[in-house]
Parts: sequence; C-alpha cells; structure tokens
Amino acid sequence: MQTIKDCRDWDAILHFWFPEGCSLNVDAQAHSVHWRWRMQGGADDEILARFSRITEQAAAGVLDHWALDPHGRLALIVILDQFSRSVWRDGVRAYAQDVRALALVTEGLSNGHYASLETPWFKVVHGLPLGHCEGPDHLQRLDLLISLREKIAAGAPIPLRPIYISLIKQARNVREVVVAFGRHPHRNSVLGRTSTAAEEAYLAKGAFPHKNAFQKD
Repeated sequence: MQTIKDCRDWDAILHFWFPEGCSLNVDAQAHSVHWRWRMQGGADDEILARFSRITEQAAAGVLDHWALDPHGRLALIVILDQFSRSVWRDGVRAYAQDVRALALVTEGLSNGHYASLETPWFKVVHGLPLGHCEGPDHLQRLDLLISLREKIAAGAPIPLRPIYISLIKQARNVREVVVAFGRHPHRNSVLGRTSTAAEEAYLAKGAFPHKNAFQKD
C-alpha cells in the first residue's frame, strides 16, 4: 500500500478535528465534550476561518490524492462530510459532497484503510457518510453503519464505551427516520423539497437524531 509521506496539510485537519489524538488514554468527560463540539456545530466559526479554502479545494477534487493514505482519506472524509456543512451551512452545497464522501468510505472499507485506523473516534467519523448520504441503498448502508458502530463500541476502552453505545442508538434512530420518510426531512427546506404532511409533523417536533447523539437508553 502506498503511503504519502508529506502529510502536513491533512495533519492540520486531523489535529483540529480530533483533539484526542491517537492515544486511547482519554478522559471520558473530555471525550464527550469533543464529540458534542464535532457533531453539533460548535466548530463552525473556526472551520470558516481556517479551512474554507481547503474545503473548496477538496470539493473541486484538488486533494483527491490524499486518499492514497488511510489518514489522508480520513481527512478528506472530514472535509467533505463535515467541513462542507459548516462552510456552506443552510445551503445546497452543504450536502453536495455526500456522494463523493460515501465513495471514499466504501473504498476505505474494502482496501484496508478503515481497518488500519487506530482509534474508535477515527473509525466513527470515517463511517459517517454511510448514514448521511441519501439514496436508494440508504437502509442497507445504515445497517452496515450500525454493525460497524457495534464493533467499535465493543472494542472501545471501557470508560469510553457508553459514548459509543449512544452512537449505536443514534444510528438506529436515523434508520427509523429513513424507514419512515426515505430521506432526511430536516434538509427539505434547504434543498427546495416539499415536505409531506408526515414530515411536517416530524419537523415540528424538532427531535432530530443528529441533534441527539448522546442519549442513553
């Protein structure tokens, strides 16, 4: 497997998005705070300030060579699946990179890149597009996502395990939404889609799985 040695650009992405680094000796409370920061928009301002240009480059395909390296691939997934939502929040481009991010995930699962990642948080983020990208195989991908998260939780350090168990629950909740509607209704207004009556009722409740990633059973 070829590995790119000059990785300063993607290291900047990974160091920012994963303050935990690669050590499994992480305080559970701090780790939970990092997850909320990552997944609930807390990083928006800094992403806009530091990473808008590199997000444009990734969206344009300029950084595709990063995918030759497992960590470069992970950084591309972070940019296309996460940074794009911050840089273009409430706009169509926020979701326009989902198909490319999903392709990176699928290839990474088949070529050993995913398996080579050292931490549960790297693996969870690598898999995010499986649930985010809408499409006809969405339910099958969510089943895969749930299976991957179950394995991640089982292998996570014991103090961190409740966090990863909660992420299994979150993925199952996303699956219920896709079973009901075949898509993510919270995107309808941004994407110019007309909501059904059932979707309107769901949206009115505001109980979106992506906003409730750490609920306990």
